[in-house]
Amino acid sequence: MLNVGVVGATGMVGEVFMEILGKHRFPIKNLRPFASEKSEGLKIKACGKEWSVESLKPNCFDGLDLVFFSSGDDISKEWAPQAMKSGAFAIDNSAAFRMNPDYPLVVPEVNAHRLPPRSRPTIIANPNCSTIQLVVALQALRSFGLKEVRVASYQSVSGAGKAGPEELLNQTKEQIQTGQIKSKPQTFAHEIAFNCIPQIGSFDESGFCSEELKIINETRKIMELPNLKVSSFTVRVPTLNAHSEAVWVTFEKPVTRAQMHSALESAPGLRFVPQREGKDYPTAREVSGQDPVYVGRVHQDLSDPNTWLMWVVGDNILKGAALNGLQIAQKIFG
Repeated sequence: MLNVGVVGATGMVGEVFMEILGKHRFPIKNLRPFASEKSEGLKIKACGKEWSVESLKPNCFDGLDLVFFSSGDDISKEWAPQAMKSGAFAIDNSAAFRMNPDYPLVVPEVNAHRLPPRSRPTIIANPNCSTIQLVVALQALRSFGLKEVRVASYQSVSGAGKAGPEELLNQTKEQIQTGQIKSKPQTFAHEIAFNCIPQIGSFDESGFCSEELKIINETRKIMELPNLKVSSFTVRVPTLNAHSEAVWVTFEKPVTRAQMHSALESAPGLRFVPQREGKDYPTAREVSGQDPVYVGRVHQDLSDPNTWLMWVVGDNILKGAALNGLQIAQKIFG
């Protein structure tokens, strides 16, 4: 039985952490949710009990075995090392430590061997949501020799936190009721209702946005393939939850359709959807709320027989965040 903390417990991912701890019967002795001072004292139901929200204070992690962080980079940078100093594992969902060579970046289906033993508490980085579902699919095909990966993502508004769905729904209501969107966008760079925005995060001098660079760099680190050619283009779309990706994978050697299907069908964490009829493929709406990563529309490129295309869909709040963090904890404490 473990003493567990959840930092950012009132946020979108934090709430899911609290929910799935009970759903997956994680061995909780004591659960301590943390949030901002304005939420202090708030009661949260989880694992069959009510727990009082606390604010972060010096030594607040003393006595805990594990702390999930689902807050921003700045909070994680300040408080995750303090959790580790108090003797707890810190599983961090922010980008603060992902590319730090001192800490593992883990997707259990891919590189669980990077996790330290239970006797060595440390910070473990939880990857970016769009990276997680991509590498789960790529790992299934690794034996064919990955040469190049190109991905175009279609990412839901829940990836921006609670404000994302609220803004989409409010703008949609305005458009339907008045014929135009009158309110100015607050969460996204442009109106998201009935629109697609080819930007997630800030741009660098090369023209890539931060989300695209996360996919590129994190994929190489997780798969331990520093020279893998990876390119990405990320788009925010007006779906409420679950991210979708169109992926082109080029292999070192020819691969048959039967080999592709067999590899995807047997891979852990994946649900393969064979296309027996025209509409047989996963969609964001269907996948939302589901644990596995879904793969469909697997077909060979017409101009390059060593390249295959596939459609990868996953719940960005579950497997893309909270569930992946919980699976890391289960590997350590299981």
